[in-house]
Amino acid sequence: MMTLPIITFALSGLLAQIPDPAKAIAVAKAAKAKTEAAQQKNAEALDQDPKPATPPPAGTPAGAPTAGVPPAQSGAGYSYDPAGRRDPFVTLTGRGGDLSTAGGARPQGIAGVLVSEVTVKGVIKSSKGGFIALVQAPDGHTYMIHAGDKVFDGTVKTITQDAVVFSQDVNDPLSLVKQREVRKTIRPEAR
Repeated sequence: MMTLPIITFALSGLLAQIPDPAKAIAVAKAAKAKTEAAQQKNAEALDQDPKPATPPPAGTPAGAPTAGVPPAQSGAGYSYDPAGRRDPFVTLTGRGGDLSTAGGARPQGIAGVLVSEVTVKGVIKSSKGGFIALVQAPDGHTYMIHAGDKVFDGTVKTITQDAVVFSQDVNDPLSLVKQREVRKTIRPEAR
């Protein structure tokens, strides 16, 4: 019967590891009391009113101002002041020159066409030695452009035998670059 002393020894070791339940309960009650006291103090601080609201005198129509009592402010609402920050409601996927104009009417002709909308259909060598490009707008109209001509969001920088190089204005407040070069080559279907 050697096993009985071993079991007794093991049980006494386990019981020695269990903390005193009375001490643990006392600590928990003290923590609960501190928490309730802090909550009560916060509730009292929030409930403090500088002046209790007084009902309007009898016979006063609803909403009419009373003497000595300032009218309740109707809440002018919140106004967003960006102060140099970007608009949080503008998408970040299409930025810069890729954005089309919102609502505003564009000028007629090539001056109202975005660089991204231009399709180069051909290039002609002029008698003066330069090149003239034939470009098509999204509405199907074809225009002849020269170096230096303006489009809606940029200018024609140069025209080569097989491409037109635009200097596009970047309309992105976060970008350090204010202009970028866009090279549009003659489309293979136009050849």
